[in-house]
Amino acid sequence: MAVGSEREADIDDLPKNPANYMALTPLWFLDRAALVHPNRLSVVHGPKRFTWSETYRRCRRLASALAASSIGPGCTVAVIAPNIPAIYEAHFGVPMAGAVLNTINIRLNAATIAFLLGHSSAAVVIVDQEFFTLAEESLKIIAEEKKAAFKPPLLIVVGDETCDPMSLQHALRKGAIDYEKFLESGDPNFAWKPPKDEWHSIALGYTSGTTSSPKGVVLHHRGAYLMALSCALIWGMNEGAVYLWTLPMFHCNGWCYAWTLAALCGTSICLRQVTAQAVYSAIAKQGVTHFCAAPVVLNSIVNAPPSDTILPLPRVVNVNTAGAAPPPSVLAGMTKLGFRVTHTYGLSETFGPSVVCAWKPEWDLLPLEERARVHARQGVRYVGLEGLDVVDMKTMAPVPADGTTLGEIVMRGNVVMKGYLKNPKANAETFAHGWYHSGDIGVKHPDGYVEVKDRAKDIIISGGENISSLEVESYLYMHPAVLEVSVVARPDEQWGESPCAFVTLKEGADRSNEQALAQDIIKFCRAKMPAFWVPKSVVFGPLPKTATGKIKKHELRTKAQAMGPVKQSRL
Repeated sequence: MAVGSEREADIDDLPKNPANYMALTPLWFLDRAALVHPNRLSVVHGPKRFTWSETYRRCRRLASALAASSIGPGCTVAVIAPNIPAIYEAHFGVPMAGAVLNTINIRLNAATIAFLLGHSSAAVVIVDQEFFTLAEESLKIIAEEKKAAFKPPLLIVVGDETCDPMSLQHALRKGAIDYEKFLESGDPNFAWKPPKDEWHSIALGYTSGTTSSPKGVVLHHRGAYLMALSCALIWGMNEGAVYLWTLPMFHCNGWCYAWTLAALCGTSICLRQVTAQAVYSAIAKQGVTHFCAAPVVLNSIVNAPPSDTILPLPRVVNVNTAGAAPPPSVLAGMTKLGFRVTHTYGLSETFGPSVVCAWKPEWDLLPLEERARVHARQGVRYVGLEGLDVVDMKTMAPVPADGTTLGEIVMRGNVVMKGYLKNPKANAETFAHGWYHSGDIGVKHPDGYVEVKDRAKDIIISGGENISSLEVESYLYMHPAVLEVSVVARPDEQWGESPCAFVTLKEGADRSNEQALAQDIIKFCRAKMPAFWVPKSVVFGPLPKTATGKIKKHELRTKAQAMGPVKQSRL
């Protein structure tokens, strides 16, 4: 029997009707923003500036032009673009036509993008001029695979006056439709219709796929609506917030902030390329009040040379960080610079972050290092998420709230995805026992806050003891020479496995004697952590990363395996 199909007893038998029931969708936020603040800036990109009334008209034109091209319910529209106005407009214009938006990571290679376009059956590809050749190469791969069965999608190129015009001219010569001309063909007063059912898909996004083919995460209008409002509530975002797009909109739909900003009638400042200098400049010149960023971006801000910074900050700037567990040292560094950091946690499958380390006033009295340590915990569920727990992986029983017993972090509620596209086996596994299984291993503290200790596959088992690679990394980040670090298991003759640290050094660090530096790092660890946590080997060099900036631990594990086992001391 379907969920909710049993009719519960009530005091009445009053039915739903068009006056009292409508499908939830974030699309109405744009309609309201254009009504309430028609002349307020909605989107700023270099010299381009749009108001909310203009953005609403442009989104309706996009929906109209798509509908006129027979794009609607059952169709997927792919967008390959950095943070520019067109990708923001697609978050409204595509679902206004009844279609599903698939924002694609611009850092992926052509073969991976070909897989995504093929798997999603993209009927339209909207691509920024800088990435047109990437899209072209991807479509060529699909054409060669499908041969006579290949039906080329409608190809639309977005021009950007901040880019070299040659790439736009190349795309137009190849037959791509100019995005602005495509909008001009649409009706600015297009009578778009909301979905009849809020379970209707609004977006499709793909997981990183570091060890296998990416999985297509399908999100619904209901969840997008609830998450967009939850995002504002948990962050205390104000009406009219000025938001800097450091977080890519192609990543979990910008954690749903594309829709949140319309609800708040805020202003989007687009950032085509993210650098610490660009962030500081936008804060100083554009009035930025909020931005989201992965810890790797925060690390670059904390370690930016003085020439790239503008300090002190002209106002308190609110930062939301997620995407990986941030080291306490990075959180402390951001706080010292004057940023107010909110730490969140989530996955593509939960519409982005859905857990927050909700701040408690009494934590303000803690010493900075202790404050950063409690701040590094993942926390409690968003207001829009109904269930969050840490459970025993065999019995599904909740683990004790003792801060030490490991279990899997699971979620359930209205901000969990519909499922993976065309993947019933993965859906059966991920939704087993009525919960969404995150695959993250964590603990539950006495105050109910959860803390991620590792991915299940990243736990190091040394002499029968579990070691959290994340905890070892958090200590290593405190070493003054360490810029980035990743810890994985290396075979060990005596203990089975022991920690191996792969380290990227800060600029200016003395590299003249790496063996001595490795010993210094190990000595530093011995003073900070239990003896069995201390890395027995340290390897220097750049860390391999996915297109979303996540460290490829599976590659590092392979390297550590190839190094052979740590030899047992003969002394």
